Amino acid sequence: MKKQWKIDAAHSELQFKVKHLMITTVTGHFRNFDLQVETESDDFATASKIEFSADIHSLDTNNAQRDAHLKSADFFDADNHSQLHFAGTKFEGNGDEAKLHGQLTIKGVTRPVTLNVEVGGIVVDPYGQTKAGFTVNGKISRKDFGLTWNAVTEAGQVVVSDEIKIQAEVQLVKQAEQVASESAAA
Repeated sequence: MKKQWKIDAAHSELQFKVKHLMITTVTGHFRNFDLQVETESDDFATASKIEFSADIHSLDTNNAQRDAHLKSADFFDADNHSQLHFAGTKFEGNGDEAKLHGQLTIKGVTRPVTLNVEVGGIVVDPYGQTKAGFTVNGKISRKDFGLTWNAVTEAGQVVVSDEIKIQAEVQLVKQAEQVASESAAA
């Protein structure tokens, strides 16, 4: 029987980091996101479904003017592309380290991405819920996804780097299994 896992949003976060003027790093995050995983067992290498989405309108860099610019057509074009989406195709690894391969879609452009995963483990919390924890890191080129806006300073420095670092802390909750007779009665 397949195991269903859902994000524990209260104990998870998705951040991105980008160089500004090539001298400092700006950090942003998404406040609203979802992740659903389906596995054959508690071994995530058996995952048959890994679906992640983030609401572009929930993007937050702690600066309202910058957030509005990032949501505009210059970058994410949130009015026409309100969701960032990742569909995992393969989770490979054993022990504490793994690779997550998948297709990332931003602004209507889909590209293959491989992310590094640190497996935190699986535990049962004080309320009897089975939880799994992961730290996910990776890098993408924003230009590969059509996020090409840029400006140049008087000294010739670019304002925003092409490389975007991604970091996520993910806690999943295993959903209660339905007994076959209960699902047949429904």
